[in-house]
Amino acid sequence: MKIEQFEDKGLAHFSYAVLSECAREIVLIDPARNPQPYYDYAQAHDATIVSIIETHPHADFVSSHLEIARHTGAVIRVSRLLGAEYTHAAFDEGDAFTVGKLTFHALNTPGHSPDSISVVLSREGQDQAVFTGDTLFIGDVGRPDLREQAGHLTAKREALARQLHHSLRHKLMPLADEVLVYPAHGAGSLCGKALSGASSSTIADEKRSNPMLRALSEDEFVEELLADQPFIPKYFGYDVALNKSGAPAYAPSVQQVARLAADAPLQPGVLVVDARPEAAFKTAHIAGAFNIQQGGKFETWLGSIVGPEEAFYLMAADEASREDLLHKTAKIGYETLLQGALVGRPVTAKASLPPLDVEQFRQHPEAYTIVDIRAASEARAEPLFAEALNIPLPELRERVGEIPQDKPVVVHCAGGYRSAIGASIVAPALLGTAVFDLGEAVKSFQVALASH
Repeated sequence: MKIEQFEDKGLAHFSYAVLSECAREIVLIDPARNPQPYYDYAQAHDATIVSIIETHPHADFVSSHLEIARHTGAVIRVSRLLGAEYTHAAFDEGDAFTVGKLTFHALNTPGHSPDSISVVLSREGQDQAVFTGDTLFIGDVGRPDLREQAGHLTAKREALARQLHHSLRHKLMPLADEVLVYPAHGAGSLCGKALSGASSSTIADEKRSNPMLRALSEDEFVEELLADQPFIPKYFGYDVALNKSGAPAYAPSVQQVARLAADAPLQPGVLVVDARPEAAFKTAHIAGAFNIQQGGKFETWLGSIVGPEEAFYLMAADEASREDLLHKTAKIGYETLLQGALVGRPVTAKASLPPLDVEQFRQHPEAYTIVDIRAASEARAEPLFAEALNIPLPELRERVGEIPQDKPVVVHCAGGYRSAIGASIVAPALLGTAVFDLGEAVKSFQVALASH
């Protein structure tokens, strides 16, 4: 038996290939959008993919389960509660199947979603591992607030939180201490709020160190779990629906996006997402474009700022960057929204963002309207400027009208990546008002605050 973990760092996503060496057969669990790594793994081990298990309809990425099933003939297994719109085998508590000497058992573990399952892997009757999806993470548990309006089954967050308390304590914690824990996400995922940087654990280690598995009453668990959950990106409900129906094949869907020259005419009124470095963007860009840079968590911020009902163009610095960005866009199922992908400095670039005189700002911060686009919890934990207006970046497009226009505006975050996005959103909305990005200079203010 071999368990291979695949990691998508951009989305902090883990998927798995479980190989039965005697049968030369593979079971995949929660595969990412691009199926090629799984095909390569199967070929390298002279094995066949025979089944794909989805622990739930994922909100934060698009799965390739349907494409792989069509390509290989593998059986997709999901909970009957998911309401899957593709051919599948129901896989719920009491269900099991065998591959070689390996047996896969389903546990219904609702809480992150009403249709979540965990998968217990045993070998010759001995439990070896459990694939917990978004139910149990390393050092944390899944958030229960993503299915209030999405999916075949919906449920209020408090009801799901109570189900999660039961799932953890009556389904997963009773497993043997030595059973390995393999989650669907690691640190940086928005499917939880305090995930560890580790990629696996054991039941014993989680019972000992995971704060959400300590002795908490159901009410205490619910209150703690619901507090300070991160924002919900705009694309999450869209991806739940797409995973429920099954996404189009990855490579053909990416290939159908029009590759455009920099001087190509663009449809008026269609949003431009400019992923070039901030220095290039600030020098010259298409009026109204948003600067979501290729680095950082591009796909997360793209799906947090651009809604799944919006068409958009993508601007890249060069052809290699364009292909990488198209891959990132497809990971959240947004490639079908693209009207085209451009390369180079746009010919119609007539807008720019002026640099901030940081020393002047340092001496007279009261002369500016300061917009803090960090999460509310970040702003509370580390207030940097008195009287700053806190509008978290995911809410900025909808709330930009709250920003006063009687003074120049300075936008800041914690490190500079988010503020580049924020300034590009605020500037075209406040025409006639100077808008500046504090950028990485914010770190000097953090140091000054710490020294006091």
